[in-house]
Amino acid sequence: MVVLGADTATADAVVGVCADGEVLHEASVEPGPDGRPRHSQVLLGEIERSVEAAGGWERVDRIAVGIGPGSFTGLRIGIATARALGQAREIPVAPVGTLSALARGIASDSSAAGRLALPVLDARRGEAFAALIEDGAELWPPFVSAPSELAERVEKLGRVPLAAGDGALRFAQELEAAGAMVAAPEDPIHRVAGRHVCAVGEAAAEAPLDQIQPLYLRPPDAKRWLERDRRDTLG
Repeated sequence: MVVLGADTATADAVVGVCADGEVLHEASVEPGPDGRPRHSQVLLGEIERSVEAAGGWERVDRIAVGIGPGSFTGLRIGIATARALGQAREIPVAPVGTLSALARGIASDSSAAGRLALPVLDARRGEAFAALIEDGAELWPPFVSAPSELAERVEKLGRVPLAAGDGALRFAQELEAAGAMVAAPEDPIHRVAGRHVCAVGEAAAEAPLDQIQPLYLRPPDAKRWLERDRRDTLG
C-alpha cells in the first residue's frame, strides 16, 4: 500500500510517502525566520514532491492526515487540504492522531525498549497535550492538562515512560521529577515525522471526508476571548 501522510498540528509542516512501509520521500518544513509556521505556503508543494516520488497520484492508495491535538490554524489547513485532495482524486483518507504518530517515533528509539511511550506537545497557556501509548494502543487517550497534573499521572504509573515532543522538553523538569525519562533535546523523536504519520495511517480506519475533524481538546482562543468579552460586558 502506498500511503501519503501529512501533519500540520505542530509548527512543522510534515509530509511523507511510504510504500509498504518503505519511505519513498519525507520532508519537514520548519517555521520561517519570523517564527511563524509555513503550513499554507509549503504544504501543497511538499505533497506534490512526495506524490512525484511515489510515481504519481495513480499510485497513491490512501491519504493519512494528522488531526491533532495541536495548532488550531495548522489543523484546519492540513485537514482541509487532505479532504480536498481525497475528494478530487477519489482517494480514501484516514485520520491519524498526532500524538500517536509522535509515539510511533518514540517507540522506534533504541532507548524505548520495554518502555511506555509518552508523547507530549506544548499546548501553550501553560498546558500540555499528552497520551500514553504501548504497542500502538492508547492507555491514556489524548488529553490536555497542566504539567503538574500530568506529572501526578506519571508518578502513579509505577513504570518509567519515555517522553518526547516539544511539551516534554518544555516540562522536562516536572516529568523527570515524576519518574519519566525525557529524550535528549537533540533527539529527532521530539518531532513528528512523515514516515510515522504514514505508518499509523496505514493501520488506521478510513473515514468519510465530512467526519474527519480536528481533535482540539479545548475551545479555541477566539471562543475564549468572545466569552470573556461577553462576561465583561454583562459584568
